[in-house]
Amino acid sequence: MRRGRSRPAGTALAALTALLLPLTGCDRPAAPAGHAAAGDPAGGGDRDTDRSAGGDGGRGAGGDSGRGRTLPPVVDHVRTTDRVVFLTYDDGAERDPAFADLVRERHLPVTLFLTDTVTGPVYGDLARLRPFGASLQNHTLDHRSLRGLPRAGQRAEICGQQTKLRSRFGVRTRLLRPPHGTYDTTTLHAAADCGVTALVLWRAALAPGGDLTYTRGAHRLHPGDIVAVDPDHPSATNLTARTERLLRTIEEQGLRAGTLENYL
Repeated sequence: MRRGRSRPAGTALAALTALLLPLTGCDRPAAPAGHAAAGDPAGGGDRDTDRSAGGDGGRGAGGDSGRGRTLPPVVDHVRTTDRVVFLTYDDGAERDPAFADLVRERHLPVTLFLTDTVTGPVYGDLARLRPFGASLQNHTLDHRSLRGLPRAGQRAEICGQQTKLRSRFGVRTRLLRPPHGTYDTTTLHAAADCGVTALVLWRAALAPGGDLTYTRGAHRLHPGDIVAVDPDHPSATNLTARTERLLRTIEEQGLRAGTLENYL
């Protein structure tokens, strides 16, 4: 949802929104009303988020009122002049073997948000995509909805997956996509506790039919947009063909896929 990145450091917390949940057998929520953009002064609240976590109109960063700690921003867009967009996938992309071939052949920068109970059995296959551009990031241990859980429960989901990914891949992941795109202020505190530096939503989404939909703003891609590619339920068939179609659209608009992790 690196894809060259230029993510800002703001002073207050981004206007929060809801996100994507394509691949774990859960229904995707309605498109969020207004995600926060990293470094972008536009933004808004979303019905799937706890508005009490909201802040400064979408600057993308915030402070922990109790400890002076900076909380991670919630972003669906990265402010950058680079003509890049960022392709993000949740659990399920691994079900289409041709997709792995596409990543390898094109050295395609993609961000894969992983849930341990869903993709744990194929961690080895996913690890082999890392040299070709795939970034493996956090989608929690069990794909539980985080909003409303106590801080300890949210920490268990987020930190637990941080530990799993570090032990399997030897890297410290920094990005979190909350299951179902829902979160609250407690999520931000728990994410900060676990070393997460950004919650990643999306401004554009590629639907199973191949069309792009948008959560806010003009209905076309802009530099810095985070794109959620929803695998077809339940088998993720046609994921490769839809990704190739998306890449053609990106190129026609004078854009290219970037590495999100480099910008956040």
